[in-house]
Amino acid sequence: MNLTLPLKIAGLGRYLPSRVVRSAEIETLCGLPEGWVEHRNGVRERRWVTSETSSFMAAQAALEALGEAGLEPGELDLVINASGTAEQAIPDTGALIQRELGLGRSGIPAMSVHTTCLSFITALEVAAHFLSSGRFGRILVASSDISSCGIDLKQPESASLVGDAAAAVVLTRPEAGELSGICNVHFRTYGDGAYLTSIMGGGSARHPHKPGHDPGDDLFRMDGPAVLRMVRQFDEAFLEELYPGLSTSLADIDLVVPHQSSRVGLQLLQRYGWPEASIVRTLGELGNCVAASIPATLYDAVRCGRVNRGDKVLLVGTGAGLSLGGLVLVY
Repeated sequence: MNLTLPLKIAGLGRYLPSRVVRSAEIETLCGLPEGWVEHRNGVRERRWVTSETSSFMAAQAALEALGEAGLEPGELDLVINASGTAEQAIPDTGALIQRELGLGRSGIPAMSVHTTCLSFITALEVAAHFLSSGRFGRILVASSDISSCGIDLKQPESASLVGDAAAAVVLTRPEAGELSGICNVHFRTYGDGAYLTSIMGGGSARHPHKPGHDPGDDLFRMDGPAVLRMVRQFDEAFLEELYPGLSTSLADIDLVVPHQSSRVGLQLLQRYGWPEASIVRTLGELGNCVAASIPATLYDAVRCGRVNRGDKVLLVGTGAGLSLGGLVLVY
C-alpha cells in the first residue's frame, strides 16, 4: 500500500535495565558449551529487569522522548502502548503507562496496539491516521517488553535470545515545509504459523484455574527453523508489495532498522542485496526485545548520527502470527 501520511517523530527515548546478562551466564544456566549462544544466536549480552515493571520502563523512555519534543506529559492527547508483552491481563497496559506518567486523573485516552514484535510499526500507522484526521495532535507510542520472566531454559535457542527494554516516541504533525511522514506501509499475516511462536497460557483457552493446567504453557516457545522456512515462502513477494524493487536492492532507502529477531534472521536480509553498512544491528548488545527491538534500534541509529532529518528509513520485521510488516518513513 502506497501512502503519504504526515507524521513527525518529535521526540525519542529509551530505557534499558541496569542488569547486564552476558551469554556465559545463559550457557551456565542451560548447560551449554562456552560460546554456544553467540555462535548460534549472535547475542553477546542482553538486559534483564530486576524490579522494574513494563509500565515503569515505558514511562522512563517516554519522559526522555517528551523532553526532546519539548512537551510535558499533560500535553499529550493520546497514549498508545505498542508492546508485545503485557504487564497484566487487565487493565490495558496503556492505562498503566498513563498512570506512571502521573496522568492517572487526566482523562487522556490510553490504548494498546498489539501485533507482537511488529506492534511499534503498527502503532505508527494507527497514530499517523489519527494525526492526519485531526483527531489527536500529540501522541505517545511506547513499546516496553519484559520477556526474561517467561523464558524456558529447556529451550536454550529461544531462552538465550530475549532481552528486556523499552523505547518511546512522541509523534506530531510536521510543521510547514517539513517532509516527515510515512511513504509506504504493508502487513501480511499467515495464521497457519500461529503456533510456531507462542505463549499458550495467559488467556481463556488455557487459564490456570482450568483442570490440568500445565505451567509450561506460561513460557515462551518458538520453533525458529520453522519460522524461517515459512518467512522464506513469502518474504520476497511481501517486500515487492511494500516497496517495488526492495527484494533485490534498497533503491533510494538510506537505512534499514530491522526487528532484531536472531543472527540467522538478520542474515536473511543479505538475500535481498541490501548493503551491510545500511542495516542497523543491536542484537549483540540487547538481544531480541520483542516489540521494543525496532524503536530501541532506531534510537541507537538516531543517537549515533546514522539517521538524520529527511532520511528515508525502512522499519521491517516479522512477528508471531505469523506476520510480516514493514514501513518506509521519512525521518
